[in-house]
Amino acid sequence: MNASPIHDIVIVGGGTAGWMAAAALARVFPGKLSIRLIESEQIGTVGVGEATVPHLKAFNQLLQIDEAEFVRTVKGTFKLGIEFVDWARIGDRYFHGFGTIGHDHDLLPFHQYWIKAHQQGIAAELGEYSLHTRAGPNGKFMVSATDVPANSPLADIAYAYHFDAGLYAKYLRRYAEQRGVHRTEGKVARVEQRGEDGFVEAVVLESGERIAGELFLDCSGFRGLLIEQTLHAGYEDWSHWLPCNRAVAVACETSGPPTPFVRCTAREAGWTWRIPLQHRVGNGYVYSSSYLSDDEAAATLLKQLDAPALGDPRVLRFTAGQRRKTWDRNVVAIGLAAGFLEPLESTAIYLIQSGIARLVNLFPDTSFDPVVIERYNAQTAFEIERIRDFIILHFCATERDDTPFWNYCRNMDIPAPLADNIRLFRDSGRFYRNAEEMFALTSWVEVMIGQHILPRTYHPAVDQLSDAELKQLMDGVQRVIAACVEAMPSHQQFIARCCAAV
Repeated sequence: MNASPIHDIVIVGGGTAGWMAAAALARVFPGKLSIRLIESEQIGTVGVGEATVPHLKAFNQLLQIDEAEFVRTVKGTFKLGIEFVDWARIGDRYFHGFGTIGHDHDLLPFHQYWIKAHQQGIAAELGEYSLHTRAGPNGKFMVSATDVPANSPLADIAYAYHFDAGLYAKYLRRYAEQRGVHRTEGKVARVEQRGEDGFVEAVVLESGERIAGELFLDCSGFRGLLIEQTLHAGYEDWSHWLPCNRAVAVACETSGPPTPFVRCTAREAGWTWRIPLQHRVGNGYVYSSSYLSDDEAAATLLKQLDAPALGDPRVLRFTAGQRRKTWDRNVVAIGLAAGFLEPLESTAIYLIQSGIARLVNLFPDTSFDPVVIERYNAQTAFEIERIRDFIILHFCATERDDTPFWNYCRNMDIPAPLADNIRLFRDSGRFYRNAEEMFALTSWVEVMIGQHILPRTYHPAVDQLSDAELKQLMDGVQRVIAACVEAMPSHQQFIARCCAAV
């Protein structure tokens, strides 16, 4: 009854999460909110997110950021997808591209026609019908062309970025401070709560300064200073499905033109990543400490670098999972404070972005109506559980039996919705997704096929095409994709022409 608009927001923690939140709120509510961000240079950030997904482009557009300037500043490169090596079987290689596969025909997705053509031996591998999957491994890249027909694959090219996450946070800090966000240097020593309901009233810094607020964003990383240490929201542990709980990371020098994709290679007890930036290459080994020691992981990582390391490997410890409540009372957890999924599909920054967008959509007043909070938590849980299942798919759909780690992954129980989706796809190549899910149908299809989950049959409407028409469709799409890839510049040429770092 006595509710009033929110005016004072306190963000605890900087890094990518804190400054993304500050920048977005300053942009969406210009001059309407007092936004205070507290961070300490003595507390290091995890620096998640050298690789991203295409959704970040929309976030940058919301902030009206010039793309070329942004890429130059963060020493970035472009990403058409992820190459997976040795996942289902040693020697395998497939590509999860961000674009479409072929083109839909009579309301059916293209892969349904591919299933029949593949069974008849008149189709190439699925990736041959995707611009991203052909262009990425060939080192080609361009943004969407404006001088081609609307139905050309070159007219709508989805892509993401690789960048230095530390430089991105600094970039957003400048953006936010120019729009009125006030940064305070310091460590939180104490949190004050309201006696009657436990709402956070203020944080007190080691300096003694008391900073009050109405809405608090917890961007304090794994610690969860407000959401967990203060409000005890609880944590749902998913390590039985996602057994990797360590990552060792190190950068190395560049050794050639940057690839427009991330390479993820399955290893003895997890997987390694390779992410090219303009000035260096990011590398890491994500693994399970139950099957590999930190020293062994670091040694393996250093051994497979393309060029000399630029420092010593550093180890990150984590537990895959999610807060039971990401919004509790007047505290909203953003980023690692809200939960963590291992970085296999580069979702960390997306989940920051998604949490911010959801908060803007459900922005409260001072009543903090429980129906708003419950909807936020329900939507958050649904989204991250579907992303979780997509990541689990890479591990459980394996035939590898060469190490104890892969034996565990192959035999582990999986969430019921994922098991149902695998059975449905294996039956007839069908897959149903909610419109609010992050990963598109194409992503699920590429990974299912890449992991050798091959459908028994196809949608019956495919038989409306004669065998000759089916072959004509396959050949035509393959020719168009090949011609488009041939017309694209190299990734290095595009960067040099448009957005090379100085």
